[in-house]
Amino acid sequence: MVAQDFKVDLNKALVFQVGHLGEEYQEWVHQPIVSQEGPRFFENEFWEFLTRTVWWAVPTIWLPVVCYFISKSVRMGHTFPEIALMVLFGILVWTLLEYALHRFLFHIETKSYWGNTAHYLLHGCHHKHPMDGLRLVFPPTATAILCFPFYNMVKLMASPSVAPAMFGGGLLGYVMYDVTHYYLHHGQPSSEVPKKLKRYHLNHHFRIQDKGFGITSSLWDRVFGTLPQTKAAKKSR
Repeated sequence: MVAQDFKVDLNKALVFQVGHLGEEYQEWVHQPIVSQEGPRFFENEFWEFLTRTVWWAVPTIWLPVVCYFISKSVRMGHTFPEIALMVLFGILVWTLLEYALHRFLFHIETKSYWGNTAHYLLHGCHHKHPMDGLRLVFPPTATAILCFPFYNMVKLMASPSVAPAMFGGGLLGYVMYDVTHYYLHHGQPSSEVPKKLKRYHLNHHFRIQDKGFGITSSLWDRVFGTLPQTKAAKKSR
């Protein structure tokens, strides 16, 4: 299904076009188009609607769910310090999951028709159109589907009273990740820490796309050796 010398028409729905690029897809998808107006994904209006999510939908939908799961552990008799540790551990686990998914799944190299198509839907669209504000956060429908296997996984690893707060912490980590990600693309930070984080992430988009996989922090990039070199360090070599 891969077409020779295929050219993508940006004025048409993209999802079922990009697969035809074959081996050229990787080069094409990592040449960003800096425009806040996103492309059309599908001709069908229903499927197109499902691909667009306003950033505030994430905290609005998921923070009440976070509170529900944490409250379950509270009602089972855990103290505030214990709950805090469970939640913090869940957030830490999320940061590792965030890193691993971004590095090993979102940046997998594809060349087949369906491989390219799936990758574009999953993450390629974000690298091609990094300022598309309606496709920066994960659609709630997809998040809801993924919550079931992840919660069952947490229940296998923790006791019945600990699992809800740990899962709530992980879900809180996800909310922090998605909101932070949107802010790094569209916010105008004034203090030094968010300024550095914004530079760090935009460096991943526009300079070194195979390094700097952390979004909320550079912790796991430091641990696993994927911290990108600064321009100053490169010049000194």
